[in-house]
Amino acid sequence: MATIPSLPSRDDVLRMARNTTDMTGQLLDTAGNITRIALNTFDPRDGSGAEVLRVLRRTTAELAEASASPQAQEAFYRILDTLTRLGTHGAPLAVHPVSRPAQELLTALGDSLVPVLEAVEPAVEEFTAALGELVDATSPLLPTAAGVAAGTLLALTPVLRAATEVLRDSSPELRRVADALTAALAPLMPLQVALAERAAQAGADVVRATLPPLADLTEAAAATTKAARPVLVAGEELLVSGLEQLQPVLLAAASRAGRLARAAAVRVSAAVSPAADQGMVVTVTPV
Repeated sequence: MATIPSLPSRDDVLRMARNTTDMTGQLLDTAGNITRIALNTFDPRDGSGAEVLRVLRRTTAELAEASASPQAQEAFYRILDTLTRLGTHGAPLAVHPVSRPAQELLTALGDSLVPVLEAVEPAVEEFTAALGELVDATSPLLPTAAGVAAGTLLALTPVLRAATEVLRDSSPELRRVADALTAALAPLMPLQVALAERAAQAGADVVRATLPPLADLTEAAAATTKAARPVLVAGEELLVSGLEQLQPVLLAAASRAGRLARAAAVRVSAAVSPAADQGMVVTVTPV
């Protein structure tokens, strides 16, 4: 005989009623906020609401016209074709037995890399900030570098086209080379696998034997570095001080070299392209 469930107590009923009232109030407040946002956005007093609606209508009309163009239809077709290929070929690969070791490898890498990523996060942030500052500082050189890269690519294009033509015309010979290499290397593969297994085992034994003395050596080097830290800091301080003292001399030498280079450039330009008036002589003397 089934038992009759007990009725909720007075406290349970009060708690449910209170929760229902609170949730209803929050929903009403949220609805009121949304209503005020809509009224403020489409307020007809200053014409902003009508302008927003006109902008939305014009934007949606342009999007509809653009989506009907042949280029957009071709892009949509490519996206759908890519999704179809992913669904057709990706699902069998995901359930293939070979994917299981790959998933285990990814899991192990994820578990191992999380502490490493957390440890290097501050250094990565500092490096990213410094790299951004370096890019900003070298931005004047970027157009020149882009021009050089474009010229290099244009120069390599005929070479690549010629190589493509040669390889396309030589496809039978390439197939013969591939067949000969396959026939020559196929009998050696089992021997190579056995040798690789022996080499891996020997390498593992060497690593096991080397790790304890390497750990001792690392600890000794760390202790020596810790003991010699004041000397190293003093040497670094001396080096930095020397560079600071040499900075004015280096700047003066660089400035003088720049003036000499400019003077030489002016003289070379005058010699290559002399002025129309041969009676006037311009002499540039470096300061």
